[in-house]
Amino acid sequence: MNLNLSGKVILVAGASQGMGLAIAQQCAAEGAHVSLAARNEDKLKQACQRIELAHNTRAIYTQMDASQAPDIAAWVSNTVGEFGRIDGLLVNAGGPPMGGFEDFDDSQWQAAFNLTLLSSVRMIRAVLPHLKDRGGSILTLTSSSVREPIDILLLSNVMRAGVAALVKSLASEFSPYNIRVNNIIPGLIATERVATLDVTRSARKGVSIEAHREQVWAQIPAKRYGQPEEFANAATFLLSDAASYINGTSLVVDGGKMKSL
Repeated sequence: MNLNLSGKVILVAGASQGMGLAIAQQCAAEGAHVSLAARNEDKLKQACQRIELAHNTRAIYTQMDASQAPDIAAWVSNTVGEFGRIDGLLVNAGGPPMGGFEDFDDSQWQAAFNLTLLSSVRMIRAVLPHLKDRGGSILTLTSSSVREPIDILLLSNVMRAGVAALVKSLASEFSPYNIRVNNIIPGLIATERVATLDVTRSARKGVSIEAHREQVWAQIPAKRYGQPEEFANAATFLLSDAASYINGTSLVVDGGKMKSL
């Protein structure tokens, strides 16, 4: 299948590692130019170098704190200045801290809102004028918690559900401009975030990490964690013209773990 990404310009947030990096790499493999953003400049620089060497395309980066509006504006401005166009955006940011309801005060709720929900609004707002010119694709990366809340991830549960609602609302509003807005929901993908959660949960249960993972894998029909590259394949498809009739949907990539429809 030809994804028609050759020569397109895709912005990928949270692209220094994990699923974001895997998506940037896969878009580049399909011929797209990519603009990466994240906090860690060293990792971004290394990622761009690897992408350009491996895929014979252009990769640039902007150091960005997704909770800061000026950083988002600078990222989009740098991208347009370098490439002169934008064709797609992956909305992504690091997750809020783990914990339950009584663990967080107002300042922590506000910080989670800024990092996860308001950052999504700001990224989409920033690229919208450029996408209106020629159409394109916006894809948000959320969590299975938007369908099934996850224990000890209360802040993420609430804020990412807001992002999913935003996607559904904007899909209709932006469709006259040939802009598609979708959401992709990862299950348990083998990233640093999941590894951190494994440590926390195994400690709470008083079992080894290996024993904890065996218990988790038993609940996944695929009997394993997904790989970032597997997740990136689905995300790249949704960002591409090959998904031209998919709009306002949430695609679950979780090896069959989720029970809800």
